[in-house]
Amino acid sequence: MHELILLRHAEALPADGGDDRQRALSEHGQREAQDAGTWLASHGAQPQRVLCSPARRTMETAKLALAALGSAPPLQEAGEIYDATPGELLALLDQHADAGTVMLVGHNPGIERLVALLVEGRSDEFRGMPPGGLAVLHLSGPLEPACARLDAFWSPR
Repeated sequence: MHELILLRHAEALPADGGDDRQRALSEHGQREAQDAGTWLASHGAQPQRVLCSPARRTMETAKLALAALGSAPPLQEAGEIYDATPGELLALLDQHADAGTVMLVGHNPGIERLVALLVEGRSDEFRGMPPGGLAVLHLSGPLEPACARLDAFWSPR
């Protein structure tokens, strides 16, 4: 893998006490996801593999964003993304190292902490991935702390 695209799910409806995994995107979140896809398309993104949390809001975000790319690989649900630590996300990504560009659609704090770990070598209380935010990382070797360069960051806000 030489490129990693990390997308945090867009704005979701507030929790209503039900199953958190079933929270849908708000109307604003749907626009954020579409805008993320437009940004990806305008920057020539071509993920070879797309890994997505099975939560409804992440699946909706991924589908709306990928629609802007025209041709994209099918989504691969990965249950371990939901509520994952940076270490768990690294373990998942290691299983997909054969793909040149991987896109992972998930949740905070895992996504933002993974960015901090790969770019800065630390994954403590980093805050920097708003709903619908994208980080594009260039990897310079095996997945390990501080192995990546942040090539692009985009936020819908």
